[in-house]
Amino acid sequence: MGSKDERRAALYQKIKELGSVSQSQSVHKTSIVVDAAKYIQELKEKVEKLHEDITSSSEDFSLPVRATVETLNKGFRINVFSEEDCPGLLVSILEAFEELGLDVRDANVSCSNNFHLQAIGENEGHVEDIDAQVVKRAVLKAIKNWSDNNNED
Repeated sequence: MGSKDERRAALYQKIKELGSVSQSQSVHKTSIVVDAAKYIQELKEKVEKLHEDITSSSEDFSLPVRATVETLNKGFRINVFSEEDCPGLLVSILEAFEELGLDVRDANVSCSNNFHLQAIGENEGHVEDIDAQVVKRAVLKAIKNWSDNNNED
């Protein structure tokens, strides 16, 4: 009989945790499960929206620009490539690094007939919650802003 009571107590605890995570105000098990399912659906929709935002932000500008960011021990390896010459793009990207608090430790740049930047940026403890996605979004935003400014001319 003890194991049945233990299973029931464990199930009750899990339902209680599920209600807490899904912010359900209900006290009935069925209602808590329904609220949790709704909460999961809301989270899925938020993830899809964020994914669409990220995808559209990288495809909004007319230049065929590719940007990748890899995490290193103490920083990030950033690669930006465009098949076209991009006067002024380097300055925009370096300004984005500065806003993030990244120090450029090493960089190779080619700006003849195309644009290619390979840089190592290190976070010297200025910003703690920075990851490769944050760096990539900042670089893509800098590219988009640069592109928008150049298309106005």
